[in-house]
Amino acid sequence: MLRNLFQGGSRSATGPATIDVKTLKQRLDQGENLLLVDVRSGEEYTYDGRIAGSRLLPLPMLANRIEELPQDQPIICVCRSGNRSGVACEQLSRKGFTNVTNLSGGMMAWARAGFPMDRG
Repeated sequence: MLRNLFQGGSRSATGPATIDVKTLKQRLDQGENLLLVDVRSGEEYTYDGRIAGSRLLPLPMLANRIEELPQDQPIICVCRSGNRSGVACEQLSRKGFTNVTNLSGGMMAWARAGFPMDRG
């Protein structure tokens, strides 16, 4: 928990740790080894834009493919607005993942900040 607080994340009493888009962008630019798990649909991921290097794992498939994710690497969950990714963080936490963070505001906030997105 303290690690998240010192690295731009926060944790509420009722939900997962969160990170804002500016802090995430800084950490990515510094080359930090983060796994970005995008839990939107394939169509959203392809056509609406995504953060470079993110991995598509739609929320409905997460429970069946959870073993594909490393437990020893920080995971940032991403969706359109931060709601589905919050659910994903909670699912991962229940399965024993301890370093899971939700991107606050999701791709909408990322786009509003003017940060680059891959498309297609």
